[in-house]
Amino acid sequence: MSTDPKKASGGARAEFFMISVAAQLAGMHAQTLRTYDRLGLVSPQRTSGGGRRYSTRDVELLREVQRLSQDEGVNLAGIKRIIELTNQVEELSQRVGELSAELERLRAGYRPDLSPPQRSTALVVWKPRNRR
Repeated sequence: MSTDPKKASGGARAEFFMISVAAQLAGMHAQTLRTYDRLGLVSPQRTSGGGRRYSTRDVELLREVQRLSQDEGVNLAGIKRIIELTNQVEELSQRVGELSAELERLRAGYRPDLSPPQRSTALVVWKPRNRR
């Protein structure tokens, strides 16, 4: 296990694993991880020399790929689509949360006394002027 000097979100140090350690943690062969990377199922970070560095989240994703493949019988193309849709749902859920928080902030700051006046629904009859 190696620790990347870059900070993860939240200020904690993120752990990154060499391919051999990630393969062991995921219960797979290192060559399988390379194949999954090539197919775009998992995209580990790279060192300046091109070596793969797997995060804890990558290892969890590898375990999920293995579960879907072995327990559910899903092929790799199906697994890739499931991962894409799952990521999309997570992004959309995060956006909904952001919009909900913004709406709550707007509602909290709403003051009826400062709202724009109501538009009139009166009917105005127009008569053209006499032309000279």
